[in-house]
Amino acid sequence: MNDTAPAQDPVPEGVAAKEGHGHSGSRTALAVGAIGIVFGDIGTSPLYAFRETFAGAASIAIDRLHVLGVVSLIFWSMLIVVAIQYVTILMRADNKGQGGSLALVALLSRHIGKSSYGWLVVLLGVFATSLFYGDSMITPAISVLSAVEGLTVVNPGLDALVIPIALVLLIFLFLLQSRGTAKVGALFAPVMIVYFVTIAGLGLNQIIQNPDILWALNPYYAVMFFVTDGAVAFFALGAVVLAVTGSEALYSDMGHFGRGPMRLSWFGFVMPCLLLNYFGQGAMIAGLPPEQAVEVVRNPFFLLASEEFRLPLVILATVATFIASQAVISGAFSITHQAMQLGFMPRLSIRHTSETEAGQIYIPVVNWALMVAVIILVLTFQTSSNLAAAYGIAVTGAVTIDTLLMGVLFVGVWKWKWFIALPVVAFFLIVDGAYFAANLAKVPDGGWFPLVVGLVAFTLLTTWARGRKLMRDRMSETALPIEIFAKSAKNSATRVPGTAIFMASQTAGVPSALLHNIKHNKVLHERVVILTVLIADTPYVDSDRRCEIHDLGDGFYRAVLHYGFMQETNVPQGLKEMERCGGEFDMMHTSFFLSRQTLLASDKPGMPIWREKIFAWMLRNAATAMDFFRLPTNRVVELGSQVEI
Repeated sequence: MNDTAPAQDPVPEGVAAKEGHGHSGSRTALAVGAIGIVFGDIGTSPLYAFRETFAGAASIAIDRLHVLGVVSLIFWSMLIVVAIQYVTILMRADNKGQGGSLALVALLSRHIGKSSYGWLVVLLGVFATSLFYGDSMITPAISVLSAVEGLTVVNPGLDALVIPIALVLLIFLFLLQSRGTAKVGALFAPVMIVYFVTIAGLGLNQIIQNPDILWALNPYYAVMFFVTDGAVAFFALGAVVLAVTGSEALYSDMGHFGRGPMRLSWFGFVMPCLLLNYFGQGAMIAGLPPEQAVEVVRNPFFLLASEEFRLPLVILATVATFIASQAVISGAFSITHQAMQLGFMPRLSIRHTSETEAGQIYIPVVNWALMVAVIILVLTFQTSSNLAAAYGIAVTGAVTIDTLLMGVLFVGVWKWKWFIALPVVAFFLIVDGAYFAANLAKVPDGGWFPLVVGLVAFTLLTTWARGRKLMRDRMSETALPIEIFAKSAKNSATRVPGTAIFMASQTAGVPSALLHNIKHNKVLHERVVILTVLIADTPYVDSDRRCEIHDLGDGFYRAVLHYGFMQETNVPQGLKEMERCGGEFDMMHTSFFLSRQTLLASDKPGMPIWREKIFAWMLRNAATAMDFFRLPTNRVVELGSQVEI
């Protein structure tokens, strides 16, 4: 962080976001595209969700009552959590077309930011985002491992090859990121459609042979599962919830396709296919003798297929998990970019991998950190069943937080009466809270991992946001009004030809680089522009509302460039859009002056020393403003100063 960093934009009057930005093409085409990009995570859950419900709780008997109970729980969980809570309700809570925890927090802050609990809303959203990083590490590991483990169904002798093959595939996946996924992405939808149709057909075949499984549509069997087994059934929820992992990702990816096409994909295709497969797995198990069912339940997904089709199914499932992992990694890039723009993370190097799609980005630091974490997870946990213990708690934690934010949305934004909002929120809290509580039992067996990752990420994000504010406060204490500076400086320094642009984080005061320049060099350019980049709490700002300019006289100007939190901050491009401010900007005759602060930890009240040291470390390792703002490398001058917080 320095005083060239982008600041939060309170959305000045006239700066509007672009509705429906990025949604092009017919509703059907977008719905098909969503199948390939969005639904991979939840779509690959049948590989392990049903299996882990029985494998994770050995005391669950494999009989008609328990199979119907488990399938009924999966059906009603998918209906309540995914179909109703996320796809039907939360997808209405879009921030100018964008979804996800950070977008929702930005939306809520715009309405209730000045209230007494506005800070709590922000913290909840940041923690939900932090938990996503744990999820984004576990998802590729458990998905690819569970698919490759299908080889042991084809030939038990291939067991020793599972981990090496999984690691090769995962490493290849992360190496692929720097090249972009635009070309590969064109294959995603056809492959995922084939995958969903295949798993639906396999499930339907078993349902036809044992239609008795359809009784699981009746919630009576889910209730009877609890009545009969009590605590065992409660802890089984920790595995049942694996069937709805990816629900938060659906909300986060809404901006890419729009709520209409995504709802069409979900209700019209994905949900029916998933349910057919889950019911098919249940039908197969329920139709077997107990001693045979015990063997089959260890990997029922692949045993749905006859022996000659199991290897093709393993290959298809592996490709599907590869696609699902790609979507999660892309989601981590997108979330990180949003966090940077909203002021919760330092600048990181971002590379754009597509000339036409602004949303396709690659963040090397995030990519390599995820790759190392995934490799460690695979080598440590060894099997997808072991990883299942770590999976779920991050998802259920984020879902529970989203439910709390949903309550704020009902009352603070949609203006529901409290006696209407309270029962709705209470219902979802009971459901989501039960899943979260059941997953807490997994903490000793691996559930600690996503919690630790989430806690570390939360500490870093909040430390950066707090340190950033403290640093700005310290600099503003000694800030000199630009009007006074302009009048005093015009006759005290030699004016030289050209344009000098001084980047500033605030729209008031004189940036330290300008003060140091006149103090040490004793010159001023003919045209001096103090430029601030402001990030709005909306995803996009129209290009015709990008610029804001004020003539301060004597060759001094203050300019502001407005961007949404989903947009790239390209300053040279933004300057081209300025039609005034004393003439056009010729990059060959324009110099950019940047301020870079060195942090000095102090005993001043603000943050504990250990957090100040973390903030200083993040500050030192942040990408340069030159890279972040896309400034021409041969036109930049950087001046440093020291600041105590």
